[in-house]
Amino acid sequence: MSDRLSNVLSVAVLAVVGLRLVQAVTVSRTRDGRSLSREVWTNIRWRHVWPVPFVLTGVVVVAVVLLMIPPLRWGWWSAIGGEGNPIFGSTNTTSGTFWEWLVPLVFMVLVVLALPLFANAEERMFRAGAERWTRGQRVLKVLQFGLIHAVIGIPIGVALALSVGGAYFMTVYLRAYKKTGSVLASTFESTRAHTAYNALIITTVAFAVAFDAVH
Repeated sequence: MSDRLSNVLSVAVLAVVGLRLVQAVTVSRTRDGRSLSREVWTNIRWRHVWPVPFVLTGVVVVAVVLLMIPPLRWGWWSAIGGEGNPIFGSTNTTSGTFWEWLVPLVFMVLVVLALPLFANAEERMFRAGAERWTRGQRVLKVLQFGLIHAVIGIPIGVALALSVGGAYFMTVYLRAYKKTGSVLASTFESTRAHTAYNALIITTVAFAVAFDAVH
């Protein structure tokens, strides 16, 4: 692929992703969106936070192992010149310019504003109703949760590794359901765990971008 075509595709992808993030933030500012965000953020407790570093460590270890397999290193975003995750707006196209840190910064701010909505949507899709599933169905959903991230461009091996996080959220959901007997309450509980997990990832990426910007 030529550098010019790669640049055009990268910019086009970032434009689409940016538009979707703006739309998500717009939804988060509606009455229902604000209510959901408030329900999630104000009820995050230490039990949602302390496991996150351990879960992320598991994700990283599994990702490192899987990325040793060449076919699992492929991701369409890196194939067109992107870096990491397009949700964070990193691409080789902006290297050496102020856009290199400005675009990721703007994207991360937008992601944070809509973070509970993203987490809740995934929890409703991949965890809600898990109390009725067989063990095999739960394992399949966990793998699907990981692999769906390959759609946004991250390498297949990393997407599969994210299943570790999916397994953790599944555990949180089932534990909450056993305690409450409520699908809604259990989905909110796993959403809080998911939001805390994503928040730590974004914080880590933000520090990395800031470090690169000053060096």
